[in-house]
Amino acid sequence: MELGIFLEFPVSEGGTEIEAFNDSFVLVNEAEQLGVDSLWLAEYHFSPGRVMASPIAILSNIAARTERIRLGTAVMLLPLANPVRVAEEVATLDLVSGGRVEFGIGRGTFPNVHEGFNSPFAESRGRFEESLEIILKAWTNQTFSFEGEYYNLKDLEVTPKPYQKPHPPVRIGVTSAESFPTTGRMGHDMLINPSRVFTLAGLKPQIEEYHKAWKDAGHEGKGKVGLRVPIYLSDDPQKAHDEPMESALFSMGRLSDRVASYAKYGGTTGNWGQEAETVAGMSYDDWFRDKVAFGTPEAVTEKLQGLTEELGLDQIMFEVNYGNKLPLENQVNSLRLMMEKVAPNLG
Repeated sequence: MELGIFLEFPVSEGGTEIEAFNDSFVLVNEAEQLGVDSLWLAEYHFSPGRVMASPIAILSNIAARTERIRLGTAVMLLPLANPVRVAEEVATLDLVSGGRVEFGIGRGTFPNVHEGFNSPFAESRGRFEESLEIILKAWTNQTFSFEGEYYNLKDLEVTPKPYQKPHPPVRIGVTSAESFPTTGRMGHDMLINPSRVFTLAGLKPQIEEYHKAWKDAGHEGKGKVGLRVPIYLSDDPQKAHDEPMESALFSMGRLSDRVASYAKYGGTTGNWGQEAETVAGMSYDDWFRDKVAFGTPEAVTEKLQGLTEELGLDQIMFEVNYGNKLPLENQVNSLRLMMEKVAPNLG
């Protein structure tokens, strides 16, 4: 079982952007020292309260302050960037980090982000697929050409090449039911964000579709499955329930409102209106039961062991500040309890 920590670099209430970086680097240093396998950074745009617009720049800083932990993007939004530039920058990060990059990618969930970059949301899947093909060609060929609907490139020689051969591991982020078989057919490992659609335990049919599509497409082996899970740990069960409540409720409301705002937007997949209503209709205790792993180390161990067995997980990507409102000392305590009391029991 691989254990990764997911960070959003949020600005705390009343805090500054500089403090957001300083606080998050405290968690980075703790994760390195505690033996967390990997660290994953989101990519956010037009999202007040978060300073994660440039994950590659931040990961370059983290590469310099760490020696062991692997450096992941969760996820880079390929339709928003020039794929040749992405290939150059990620290869550079892989070189300066000594081959520690995990290349997590996605097309982006919310239309406003695409519009802000003048990239039509309706084109996002096509741009994503072409971008990934270009990046892999750039990494594995001395020179290459590409002709597609959105990009046309001729006789490019892209340098540098990544440290890892043939290239850093590719993991595709999925949030919708349609993305599971698509990712399987493409033959890439996946990172699941249950977010607006799924309960944790309810993911099994979608994961089975992913494996079936992988096999039907003729790919060798078996794709790796990673799951993003908010955690909160305390030795006191009442505190483990009550202390993260305000932050979780804030996240639930923010998610419901944002999903509802795109209910009538063309080009999205899934029923966003229904999904928003589902999230809005859930209580904190519903969320506590179905969407997160909050509790004592013993309770969280039991929950994560059950999910690992039921879903066939290869990775758990945990986040210690779900909703972005938890004090730093509580986040550090959760991280320490996770690695000292839970991780040894996860295989």
